[in-house]
Amino acid sequence: MPTALIADDEPHLATHLRDQLQRLWPQLQIVHLARNGPEAAERIAALQPDLAFLDIRMPGLTGLEVAQGIEGATRVVFVTAYDEFAVQAFEQEALDYVLKPVKAERLAKTVDRLQRALEAPGAEDAQLAAVLRRLQPAPAAHAPLRYIRAGSGELTHLVDVDDVLFFRADDKYTCVQTAQAEHLIRTPIAELATQLDPEQFWQVHRSTIINLRHVSGTRRDELSRLFVRLRGHASELPVSRAYVHLFKSM
Repeated sequence: MPTALIADDEPHLATHLRDQLQRLWPQLQIVHLARNGPEAAERIAALQPDLAFLDIRMPGLTGLEVAQGIEGATRVVFVTAYDEFAVQAFEQEALDYVLKPVKAERLAKTVDRLQRALEAPGAEDAQLAAVLRRLQPAPAAHAPLRYIRAGSGELTHLVDVDDVLFFRADDKYTCVQTAQAEHLIRTPIAELATQLDPEQFWQVHRSTIINLRHVSGTRRDELSRLFVRLRGHASELPVSRAYVHLFKSM
């Protein structure tokens, strides 16, 4: 039996979508209604639903940011009210989306498409990645960042970006990890992504940017989830589905 999660910060819209889906697709099991982005990300990771209907604009994390962090095989359907640019991106990449207010006729077409896709999975990863690239802000035209200033009490550390293994969002801070130490800065991951050299630094998760110069290899687990290994760091880092395509040439 296929499963789905619905994420919308407006509960009445979430229940309306759930009710329409249950009428159009009785076999679909709605496993959770999430009220915000962080809750959606946490429950998708825990429940691994076949489908996730994600409102684009939610508190905490947007639907796009939640999609960036999905590591399993969950297929994303974006739900949007008024973002014309987003709709154009979805249509160009043949990705599933639903417009608010949700209309039964349009949703029926989406359901038919999803039913066929679940029977032959595997083609949506590159499409999702293309949409996320189109909807993210373009990098600023300036010289790539060379040093990171990280404060620690009265001291300020100047970290050469070449020495950074990875950057990872950590609550209100961003962790700057080198082989020797961990530093905390307040610059968000999204902002760092526009300042770093894209030839050297790849975003592999909504919360993680890695330095390609320190990559030693990758591994897939029994669920086909991809993990990247870095020299000088004992733990593997998960690669979300939106970025798996980057490693196909490795």
